[in-house]
This record gives sequence, C-alpha cells and structure tokens, in this order.
Amino acid sequence: MISLDTLRPFLTTTLDATHFTNLGERYQGKVRDVYSQKDKSLLIATDRQSAFDINWTTIPLKGQVLSQLSAWWFEQVKHIMPTHVIAVPDANVMVVQKLSMLRIEIVVRAYLTGSTGTSAWVNYNKGVRHFCGNDLPDGMVKNQPFAAPIITPTTKGEDDELIDRAEIIAKGFATEKQWEEICEKALEVFHHGQNIAAEHGLILVDTKYEMGYDEEGRLILADEVHTPDSSRYWIASTYANKFLKGEEPESLDKEFFRLWLREQGFEYGGKRPEITDDVRLMLAAKYIDLYERMTGESFVIPKDIDVIGRIKKNLQKWKMDN
Repeated sequence: MISLDTLRPFLTTTLDATHFTNLGERYQGKVRDVYSQKDKSLLIATDRQSAFDINWTTIPLKGQVLSQLSAWWFEQVKHIMPTHVIAVPDANVMVVQKLSMLRIEIVVRAYLTGSTGTSAWVNYNKGVRHFCGNDLPDGMVKNQPFAAPIITPTTKGEDDELIDRAEIIAKGFATEKQWEEICEKALEVFHHGQNIAAEHGLILVDTKYEMGYDEEGRLILADEVHTPDSSRYWIASTYANKFLKGEEPESLDKEFFRLWLREQGFEYGGKRPEITDDVRLMLAAKYIDLYERMTGESFVIPKDIDVIGRIKKNLQKWKMDN
C-alpha cells in the first residue's frame, strides 16, 4: 500500500474546483466539473469528497484516481454496450458524447447492505420486504448476499427517491421495452464487473449506472463505471470471517468515510465532525489501493503539483474557439 508520507505533500494542492474559460458552460456536480459544448462534454474530476449529500472536504489525488479508474472500466465493458467516451486527454479529464440521459439511476445490488435512506439494508431493517419491485425474504442479516443481484432504481434530482419498474413506465421515464434492455445491460455489465473484481481479490457489492440515448436511439453507458464513488467494494479474503462475526467487511470505497462519520456521532442535521488530515490521507490511500488492486497497475504519482496548469495545457485542443 502506498505510503501516507508520499501523499502528504498533496494535502495542500487538492483540486476543489475549476474555472476554465472557452471550454463551455460549466456545471458543478458532487465530484465533477462538467463543461458543456454543442455535441460533447468535458468531465473534470475534482478531489471533492461528498457523503450524505454533503460536500465535506477534498482528498489528495482522488480526482485522478476516479477519472483513470473509470476510463479503465469503460474499456473493460465496451464489448457489452457502447460507452460515451470520446477521449481521455488528461489524468483528470474525460471528453464524452452528449446524450439524452435517463432520469433514473440504475442501482444493482448483490448484498443486503448500505447506510443511506435508499439502501437495501436500511429499508429492510425498517421492515420493508417489497423493495423497488423485489420481494425480499424474512430472516436476512446485514451484509448477506442476495440469491441473485437485484435492481433498485432511484430518481435523479436533489433528493434521490426509490422507484420501481411500474412507476418508471407510468411516469414515462422509459418504455417497457427500453426498461427490459436497460436491466439486461445493467446486469450484464455488473456480472462482468464482479468477475473482474473477483480475479483481483475484491467483491463488487453494489453499484449505480447512468445511461442515455444517442441521436440514433442507441442505449449508451455514461457517467462513471465501477469507481469507488459509484460502487461498493469489499476485500474478498476477509469477508466470510467478518460476516460470521457480525463485523463490518473491509471496504475500499467511500463507505469507509460514511462509517467513520457515524462513529463520530454524525447524524443528518447534527454537528459535523472535524475532517482531519489523517482521515483525508487514509481515504486517499484507500482510493489508490483500490485502483492498483483493480487494474493490476501501479498508480503514478504526478510529478507536477500544478494540476490546474497541466489540465489547461492538455485541453487546448478542446477549447470552443478552436
């Protein structure tokens, strides 16, 4: 695992936001700054760290990890369905095709877990047994695998809300035929992701996909794929033992940060704990560890700490006045 001392110099050079001109209209998401042009968008992954719909801090080199890992995954799944990737001109940047995006997120879950209001475990623990169109059996415990992965879609907006197939079709978010294809492709990509994760000693627990349609009506995989921000990963070698003991699995995703916040006593609307540099470094190391485990490649620590300057240079050909 990478040394925390190696990462420490980057605590003061994290990328919180970008303000480039001539790249298009800027929209700021939870993690990415999106620059919109006529037929494409530029996704710039920042180092912002969110949890429970709150932007807490920045994590050293997180944006580079997310962008490079997502680009790697898009390559791994493009034989299953087309992706929106046009180019990857910088370690933090992806140029993508503009799409007519679905107004729902496709969440695939293989285990009964989670800590947010839309998670399977939180709802199951409240007594819910019919979850987004899926009938769940009594007697399950937290972190137990489902008999087969389930799809639990949510709406997209300020507050994600659970939704099922019937509501999706009734509200016109997708036709019945479209929803069948969406589910088929989501499960196929997820199964492929599980297989690759298993080869590297990891369990792909759950994930969310975003999809859209191009001008020809083709379903396209968009946003990000199997990153630690969109997915939950556990260490395979220790899962069974920890599950038997009723302990939380070893995770390599931002669930670590959610659990840490709860351990500090954080609840919605309550006092926010201080995010120390040690916590930021620990998260950075986890992101990099996942990248290396997943890809089998060493993460390259940038030599140039001027991230903004590097991105600006690498995006010259993508400026709108060219």
